Amino acid sequence: MLNRFMLIVVFVPLAIILIALAVANRELVAFTLDPFNPGNPKLTLILPLFIFLFLALAIGMIVGSLATWVKQGRYRKLARQRGVEAENLRQAVSRVPTAPQGATPGSAQGSALPKPTN
Repeated sequence: MLNRFMLIVVFVPLAIILIALAVANRELVAFTLDPFNPGNPKLTLILPLFIFLFLALAIGMIVGSLATWVKQGRYRKLARQRGVEAENLRQAVSRVPTAPQGATPGSAQGSALPKPTN
């Protein structure tokens, strides 16, 4: 339900805006990496503006995702440690001998707690 809501309310209008942006910005623009000699053809890329806009958007998403992933590394490490601890506890519990069938709790020697006194 939430996925469909997100698709309709957020992604469909975003897609319409991006398509309109791409259609409106079809002119060729020069992107140069040499600030001292902007006419250098080896370091100049000439493409439609919308391609540069989409590349900037994609690079921003990738950098943001990587920053989030790195920042949350300590939480992933903690979750792995807790998972290992939980697995060790499960194995320890599975190794504990159980009482034979038909035995009542507390009938084994040493396993019963003393009765509380008032």
